[in-house]
Amino acid sequence: MIDNPRLDLLLARHGRTVVVALVVIGILALAATGWVVANPETETSPQYAQESVTSEVHTSATVVEDTGLWSAGDELSDSPVYLLNATPELVVAPETRVANETAGAPVDDVTVTHRLTLRFVADRDGETFWSETHEELDATASVEDGAATSSTTIDVRSYHDRLHRLEEAIAGVGSITLELHLDVEYDTGTHQGTQNVSTPLQLSDDAYWLVADEPLSDSTPHTHRIGTERTTHQQSPLVIGLLSLIGTLALAGAAFVAHRSPADVESARRAVHERRYAEWISRGSIPMWIGNHHIALDTLEDVVDVAIDTNERVVHDRQRGLFAVVNGDVVYYYSERGLWEQTTWPEMDLSDGQSVVDAEQVLPPGELSEFEGSDEFGDPEDAGGFDDDEDVWERL
Repeated sequence: MIDNPRLDLLLARHGRTVVVALVVIGILALAATGWVVANPETETSPQYAQESVTSEVHTSATVVEDTGLWSAGDELSDSPVYLLNATPELVVAPETRVANETAGAPVDDVTVTHRLTLRFVADRDGETFWSETHEELDATASVEDGAATSSTTIDVRSYHDRLHRLEEAIAGVGSITLELHLDVEYDTGTHQGTQNVSTPLQLSDDAYWLVADEPLSDSTPHTHRIGTERTTHQQSPLVIGLLSLIGTLALAGAAFVAHRSPADVESARRAVHERRYAEWISRGSIPMWIGNHHIALDTLEDVVDVAIDTNERVVHDRQRGLFAVVNGDVVYYYSERGLWEQTTWPEMDLSDGQSVVDAEQVLPPGELSEFEGSDEFGDPEDAGGFDDDEDVWERL
């Protein structure tokens, strides 16, 4: 065990408080350890699904007469240009695809409506002053493998003739253009929306074509929440180990302090002073009769101060619990027992069953029987006895 009087003094003064604090800390740390182990950290993260809706416009035409390029009956698909005499009718087929991007699967349970219109627009200096709309398709598309398709056939020659008449009507006033518009309405069960695709349809005397730098398409992504994922993570082993270590050390420290704490503050304080002034203190035995004058001092420090001033040493009589400096016939002393006379006899620790008999106590007759017949202190007239008290002292 560590021999540290200052620590003993500190524990003597505050040992109970320290023990209580350490016990509380230990219990709380161990309780926290149990709670952490029993309650792992749970993280929740929302789960989302993504859907995409994509609409495209496809075109095709059937060749009706032999040309130097195609034979009658040939099928042209998504051609950048169509000859008016060879392919006077244009088939426009809108297609809308709905897919679950999260699952990577098509969505069949959808409702899609396609509305296809051709619109003549008259404008001057970029401002429209007249328009005419012709509806070619307004139908609910059939769905297969996530693809909603529909189609309509447009008589391009009739629109060519109508365009010439309109150009003659507004000659010198403005310009006429023909535009193709596709409006899509969809309902996937989780999302609803619309899409729009448009492009000019350019007509000449010999050919026609859709004026578009890219394929006619529109795509709309959708995201919706499908649930919550819970993930359980055990607390860091470092945290659990640290809390357990703190609790164990705190309880062990409480046991150590409770065992180490001196019961007497004064004894602990005296031990500190003994250690501090050890170079001035010697152990020995101090006779009671030494010195003619006995001066009691209040503290051990005072005795050491006298020893320093008189260039003497302090003698520690452990049997009498006495610290004293002898300077001629004067004895300077300090004792926890009190005055000089009270340090005459060592303290007795009577065991169980032992008792101190009072000098004035009257003994029972049974205990006096052992003194019966003794003539040690007989009648003075007896030749074997003592004559008087003075005779007794002289003989002693």
